[in-house]
Amino acid sequence: MRMGLGYAKGLRKVMAEALVETREVGGRFASVEDLALRVPVLNKKELTLLARVGALNSLDGIEHRRDALWQVERAGKMEGPLLRHNSEWLREASDALPLRVMMTEERLVADYAGTGLTVGRHPMHYRRDGLRRAGVLSADELRRCRDGELVRAAGCVIARQRPGTAKGFIFLSMEDETGIANVIVTPDLYERERMTVVRCKFLWVEGVLQNQDGVVHVKAKRVEALRAG
Repeated sequence: MRMGLGYAKGLRKVMAEALVETREVGGRFASVEDLALRVPVLNKKELTLLARVGALNSLDGIEHRRDALWQVERAGKMEGPLLRHNSEWLREASDALPLRVMMTEERLVADYAGTGLTVGRHPMHYRRDGLRRAGVLSADELRRCRDGELVRAAGCVIARQRPGTAKGFIFLSMEDETGIANVIVTPDLYERERMTVVRCKFLWVEGVLQNQDGVVHVKAKRVEALRAG
């Protein structure tokens, strides 16, 4: 699965268009140096962003994201016409690079920071075994629970709503690898855990399940940030 450059946070639209146009006219980019030379309007920050989210991994000579970051650093040091037209002199074999491959958690952090999503497995997939041992149900499992049952759920918050007609209730949508779970946060719980509800990307909740006519919500009694590990 691939995503468009428009998802890259911080990449100016005009830069993305220049990159695509240059590629369409002159063909695919052979390396990071080739990209930097052919699209000189891309600044160092934007090249670093593209490397961090994996957008440069398909270039020749790129083994992984940190490899791309290393080569962006080297491309940024090219000065003068001689070196700029002989950029291969500055390149090194990938197996000599000192940077290790990103771990899964590091890659996910880079994905969400750089694009707001990931094209790999959902982050909750990697936590599922531990969550299941802690009694945390997936979105799919919640749909099979009885109305009124005390349940635990966790996921990535993809939507927060506070309608003016809802008398202070907050409605959250939490996504995991199986689907979306809906959570109701009461006004008093919101006042106690305001920063957690508003700012945390991944949440753990405990509450009473409302399962009526196929519509499932968890009315939260507790809400916490879902800790790493």
